[in-house]
Amino acid sequence: MGRILGIDYGTKRVGVAETDDFKLIASPLTTIHAKDVVTFIKNYAEQYELEAVVVGEPKGLNNQKTDASEFVDQFITRLSRSIKGIKIIREDERFTSKIAAQSLMESGLKKSKRQEKGNLDKVSAAIILQSYLDKLSRT
Repeated sequence: MGRILGIDYGTKRVGVAETDDFKLIASPLTTIHAKDVVTFIKNYAEQYELEAVVVGEPKGLNNQKTDASEFVDQFITRLSRSIKGIKIIREDERFTSKIAAQSLMESGLKKSKRQEKGNLDKVSAAIILQSYLDKLSRT
């Protein structure tokens, strides 16, 4: 059984989340610079059996692509060329930043920690990944 990574891709920072070995729960892992994300995933795949990477897909309220979609598409193309044998799955990321901000606030973190954008990115990645896991469990 392999793990699954969740990615909240941004042009500067990328939030990363991971599943447990049983693929039941998504947990925030880290935030890394966008230029380092492919290398990070390749290194992760060398340490753990990596089954898939779930990438948040930005969409507008009308379910259409957004300005950020082009950057995510470019990232997915680069990633698919760099890693073979690992599925890359797109997952709707609408509202994940708002849900992540609310989740951080409810967690009791101090305001200064909640305002660190890296925390928001990795929690958003966990929400994207958990959304995918929830769909899997329903099928």
